[in-house]
Amino acid sequence: MGTTRQHPPGDLGREPEGAGVGARADAGIRADADTGVPSAVPAESAESAGRQWRTLSLRDATGIVPTARDFARQALHDWGWLPASTADRRAAAEDVLLVVSELVTNACLHADGPDELRIARTPKALRVEVADGGAGQPAPRTPHRAGRPGGHGMFIVQRLCLDWGVVRMPGEPGKTVWAELAAPV
Repeated sequence: MGTTRQHPPGDLGREPEGAGVGARADAGIRADADTGVPSAVPAESAESAGRQWRTLSLRDATGIVPTARDFARQALHDWGWLPASTADRRAAAEDVLLVVSELVTNACLHADGPDELRIARTPKALRVEVADGGAGQPAPRTPHRAGRPGGHGMFIVQRLCLDWGVVRMPGEPGKTVWAELAAPV
């Protein structure tokens, strides 16, 4: 179900300002804004409430969707989701990578590109956020029976995720589209 709530039922909303925004809590890594390549920065306290955040700037990046998927894949590997030991764990990781691809692609197609990809995890869930400067409102569409490509991204997100929504900051342009997936058991 799509919503516009600030935080989903699992309360994986954004961490407080200055609490590790843009930093990997577990290794002190940040993606360079110009290249999208991780670079070392001091680790900040981002593990508030058991959450670990990863942030990747996608402004001016090339190969945005593959870069975002590679970033997400590395986070899943670092967090123990990959390599997957069972078919269920492999499917959960593939779902995350598909959701990342769909949200980033939507930002590319409908919002002049994404500004940032953020991924957070807790023991029970993983949250994907894509921030962009667009004013549009994403909505799932019923897939076309005629086999026409495109238009299915948010339908896929809705089907794979526990919940998803859009956060807008009053007085600021753009939005953050978020999706929450269950952690593998």
